Amino acid sequence: MSDESKGMILGFLGVVAFGLTLPATRFIVPYFEPVFIGLGRAVMASIVAAFILIVTKQTRPNRHQLFQLSAVALGVVVGFPVLTAWAMKTVPASHGGVVLGVLPLATAVAAALVSRERPSAGFWFFSVIGSIVVVAYSLLQGFGSFQLGDFFLVGAIISAGLGYALGGKLSKELGGWQVICWALVISFPFIIIPAWLEAPEDAIGSLPLNVLLSFLYLALVSQLFGFFLWNKGLALGGIARVSQTQLFQPFVTLIASAFLINEVISLQTVVFALLVVCIVAIGKKMPIYER
Repeated sequence: MSDESKGMILGFLGVVAFGLTLPATRFIVPYFEPVFIGLGRAVMASIVAAFILIVTKQTRPNRHQLFQLSAVALGVVVGFPVLTAWAMKTVPASHGGVVLGVLPLATAVAAALVSRERPSAGFWFFSVIGSIVVVAYSLLQGFGSFQLGDFFLVGAIISAGLGYALGGKLSKELGGWQVICWALVISFPFIIIPAWLEAPEDAIGSLPLNVLLSFLYLALVSQLFGFFLWNKGLALGGIARVSQTQLFQPFVTLIASAFLINEVISLQTVVFALLVVCIVAIGKKMPIYER
């Protein structure tokens, strides 16, 4: 099996892990403040990440790598989790899942900026068309105007796109799982106090078990182990190419929203999700060159 095929498989598995993030976040929003959801999960994940790095005796990244890891942390440890948590206060998880269908384009753009990849004109064309479809969906769902949650989702897309691209680039140097572990450890001193200040006043142990399990999923799978697969996939198969596996994420989110938190999935949402998948799937066949 070629490295590209391995990368696509690992990327798909990572997307499946990430696809449950919005439904899980939407489910626990009534119990936690968005800042605590975004940063609290990262605090828990960073403790586990530090333990893994110590046990495996990983070499400390150099200064340049630490700078890039800081940017990764801003994107996927702070930016994306906090902004999606805020978005889930105002829009359904199924809506957010389709809006995030533009994430492959954002990641491809970031890959072109930070790596040696140069997607072809055909790749860009279909990526842009897919983005236009996603924006049209957002406008229709908001009755002709953007909802507040959509602006948070746009910020989350930009944060994740940059974090994914830099993470994929660094994974070729440090290893896939090492990148997210170092990014979490680096962010810990800056997120622990805000997370503690936004922690719920009631005892954590008094919360329903399914709420605690959802938060644990966000911390250990969405914020940590899912990135083991995702970063390795980006490193093996190419950032722009493997980023297109995110086209499956709306489906994962839609299904999870329906079965886990009983959201009603409209026909319009399904149609737009299919359009996004078809357009990006065609774009996936377009060539990507190396500079």
